[in-house]
Amino acid sequence: MKSLKFITTLISSILILFATTSLSFAKVVGDTIVLGSAISLTGKYATNGEHTQRGYDLGVKIINDAGGVKVGGKTYKLEVKYYDDESNSAKAAALAQRLIEQDGVQYMLGPYGSGLTIAIAPVTEKFGVPMVEANGASRALFTKGYKYLFAVLNSADQYLNSAVDLMADKKKGATVALAFEQDSFSLDVKLGVMERIKAHGMKVVIDDALPKELNDMTATLQKVKALKPDLLIVSGHSKGAMTAIKQINDLKVDVNMLAMTHCDAAAINKNLGGGGDYTLCAAQWHKSLSYKDNYFGSGLEYAKLFESIYKYDPPYQAAESSAALLVYKEAFERANSFDKDKVRDALAKTDMQTFYGGIKFNDAGQNTSKPMVLFQVQDGKNNVVAPIKWAEAKLIYPIPKWKDR
Repeated sequence: MKSLKFITTLISSILILFATTSLSFAKVVGDTIVLGSAISLTGKYATNGEHTQRGYDLGVKIINDAGGVKVGGKTYKLEVKYYDDESNSAKAAALAQRLIEQDGVQYMLGPYGSGLTIAIAPVTEKFGVPMVEANGASRALFTKGYKYLFAVLNSADQYLNSAVDLMADKKKGATVALAFEQDSFSLDVKLGVMERIKAHGMKVVIDDALPKELNDMTATLQKVKALKPDLLIVSGHSKGAMTAIKQINDLKVDVNMLAMTHCDAAAINKNLGGGGDYTLCAAQWHKSLSYKDNYFGSGLEYAKLFESIYKYDPPYQAAESSAALLVYKEAFERANSFDKDKVRDALAKTDMQTFYGGIKFNDAGQNTSKPMVLFQVQDGKNNVVAPIKWAEAKLIYPIPKWKDR
């Protein structure tokens, strides 16, 4: 009886030791490091969720094709396990927990969007699992004291500030119309915009909330036609941008300047047959920028590769997602370990150049090494117009009236 009790206790101790030890290491299956991500493949964020997934997949492909990740004298491939969060925050959090607790994933890639990242971050923090995220820009992510969250992109409050500055350069005391989705990302964009509006002494004449489904902003645009503001600013992710462009075209709304988030020219042309010319679009990245790395080369080379596989020009959501894989590769190799805390510490010390731009994290996990850019859709193409250092084209202002086009 004593022998049986001893054996049972020994087995239990071994199992506890194994469980405790395995939680300290990334999930490695043979020669493959498995990363996890809950991603929006359906629901209202599906378009950008797909861009995000394709960016991750391209990052995995390029790193694997170039020899993979070298840790402890061995070479490993990367792989990502995905679940569809259906653009739902509660589901995203549940899936993150499933990836960690049931699937054994110990390194996470972020979802698409600030709201979903905000939902997942407490989960990864609770389990001490590093998350490199590329598409959650809300300021709220960087005020919680998270130690395992690292964002390669700029925070949301920086997105459209330069559009307000451009307007201020053109007209003193300009009037502004605002139409914003009520999610955490767009409200942070608005905070930055309002700070710049106040600094320049501008006047807000319309301040509307976009409908939840982002499918109709006729009421706002009718106000714009009546009040004729100098600048119209819209923030509603890709669906909101598509709705705005379509209805501005349909209603023939004239403004001197139009600025949006997520208004990619390629998507406008594909889905609406054009019609987005002269729109100013905030972007984390553009292919014309002169950043380079040893894996993707330049932005133009990245764009050529992406287009050859997916048949469209890469939006910045894809580019920043690919960059997240480069960050993980470098951190694994500098840590020379699969111990998640050692890799977390390596991530915190990241200071690297990529085709997407510089990446260096502050104590809050924000990337402090890259500026936002502003492009204008000109003849159906994205042309960078700000900041001036990176500009490839001159701003077209004012936007030609519909009767003159």
